[in-house]
Amino acid sequence: LCSVLKEAGLPDGVVNMVFGTGPNAGQALVAHPKVHLISFTGGTISGLKVNTTAAMHLKKVSLELGGKNANIIFEDCDFENAVTNSIRSSFSNQGEICLCGSRIFVQSSIYQKFLDAFVTKARNMVVGDPTDSKTEVGALISKNHMEKVLGYIELAKQEGGIIECGGGKKHLKGELCDGYFVEPTVITNIKPSSRVAQEEIFGPVVTVHPFETEEEVINLANDNQYGLSCSVWTQNGSRMRHVAEAIEVGTVWVNCWLVRDLSMPFGGTKKSGIGREGGEYSMEFYTEQKTICLAD
Repeated sequence: LCSVLKEAGLPDGVVNMVFGTGPNAGQALVAHPKVHLISFTGGTISGLKVNTTAAMHLKKVSLELGGKNANIIFEDCDFENAVTNSIRSSFSNQGEICLCGSRIFVQSSIYQKFLDAFVTKARNMVVGDPTDSKTEVGALISKNHMEKVLGYIELAKQEGGIIECGGGKKHLKGELCDGYFVEPTVITNIKPSSRVAQEEIFGPVVTVHPFETEEEVINLANDNQYGLSCSVWTQNGSRMRHVAEAIEVGTVWVNCWLVRDLSMPFGGTKKSGIGREGGEYSMEFYTEQKTICLAD
């Protein structure tokens, strides 16, 4: 990246890349007196450490952290669109996107219909080499993370969950046999208050829950320590506005997912982070306002 920037004519020193682990290189950068501002994207625990260190030096901080995002499906939705995009929001990049919709709430009248269609698509997803254009789900980032994800699936079973599809390591052949592949996993019959439905898993694992009313699902969606994003699927205009305004997150998508105008503010609430970036919000964050008064 730095080579490309240099070839593009960017002066030396404008962009600097430092390699190393968070506890070493990251901690040193955050604590360094010459670094006046921190924009961090990563896990909530790491973000808390960054914020603590930065606060000791009164540095400006923007944190974009974890999420346990709700995906709300109302009975009047465009059904096929909701199913197709729920698959996208659940399993894109193996679920290793902080914006993935890992908690799916479906209105009871269409719950079984949605679940059947969703599970069928999830079960038929192609898991394999990410360089193959046919692949839909690739490998997780590391062995440790794969074991963490598999551990949550086992925890779901202990919490009474039903594994509708997936539920284990995907065993592939050839040079992929040792890859960190996990099957797209759909879990039902689990309480919204359970650990699996509350904690960020960051993998191809989703829970699906029925609900009856708008107020019920708003409370369920908000009953979480994170507040990054939410998707709402409905054709009712007043419901769109009511739910979008009531959900405690930084971004609400209505009848879509992962759509963004770069001029709009982006960021989370609660333990999903602090601050906003994008367009004028980035300009405000990355610069300092100054007042200069001149006498006549």
